[in-house]
Amino acid sequence: MPSEDKPDEGQAPADEGMADWAEALLEQKSAEDTAEDALGGPLSGDTPKPFTHVGETHVNDINMVLDIPVQLSVELGRTKVPIKHILQLGQGSVVELDALAGEPMDVLVNGYLIAQGEVVVVNDKFGIRLTDVVTPSERLKRVSRN
Repeated sequence: MPSEDKPDEGQAPADEGMADWAEALLEQKSAEDTAEDALGGPLSGDTPKPFTHVGETHVNDINMVLDIPVQLSVELGRTKVPIKHILQLGQGSVVELDALAGEPMDVLVNGYLIAQGEVVVVNDKFGIRLTDVVTPSERLKRVSRN
């Protein structure tokens, strides 16, 4: 029977990840507040929000999105080929990709790069071990550039 005093090893990365997301939301809120102050009011005609405790607001904000499903995909590689080659593909055809063997795979959430990792096999299924994770603030910067 596991002791409740002992932290669950699998729990720490998730809690750390949630802290990163909460920090990113705080950064975003701070940037929005700065823009509102510069314009003299809320952005784009938004109605002012009722007063709430600062810490409570951000906890509620993050809790509202935790159950939203997102598409997580792992990209092996890419290539560009003319349509005539696509039409010639058949069973057994080989398509050369731009990624090298042994190179880290890109992990995407809804099409945005969040990490890189290496392929592993777990219980006869493929998985990915994350080797490099993009920080939440860097993710927000990349999203805002697009």
